[in-house]
Amino acid sequence: MEMKKISLELGNRAPEEVTELVLDNCLCVNGEIEGLKDTFKELEFLSMANVELSSLAQLPSLNKLRKWELSDNIISGGLEVLAEKCPHLTYLNLSGNKIKDLSTVEALMEMKMMQRKRKMKLVHWKDMRKRRKKRKRRMKMRMRMKMKMKQVQSWEREKRKWASNT
Repeated sequence: MEMKKISLELGNRAPEEVTELVLDNCLCVNGEIEGLKDTFKELEFLSMANVELSSLAQLPSLNKLRKWELSDNIISGGLEVLAEKCPHLTYLNLSGNKIKDLSTVEALMEMKMMQRKRKMKLVHWKDMRKRRKKRKRRMKMRMRMKMKMKQVQSWEREKRKWASNT
């Protein structure tokens, strides 16, 4: 993500004044965050959907960040940085990333807000839930078709029996 793209989004505002920043579809350089600095002290909402982000290693401290959209990137790990850099995060969308197992997300459980028993809405598995629902629907349809086939087959047998008896 080039500094030019961030400055275009800022317009005439200073980074210290910005509370919301949308950087969707601004491609990252080498898959890392660039141009986002510690000067964004008031940032509460950040959207970086589909920016080909693969690492959160260069993430600056965003102490007031509460909501972060990171969907459709290529993140597969390194989420432990969030506990230190974004302590007040309450919503994180990781859907469409390359996270394969739950152990990657377990790093988020150690965040202070989780220790305070506040709920963090983590949207990663929604895609998985949709796939499971579709799979269940397909299975139900297959079962219905099998039942109908059995009914048709038994009807055919009954017709043959009746025809042979007459």
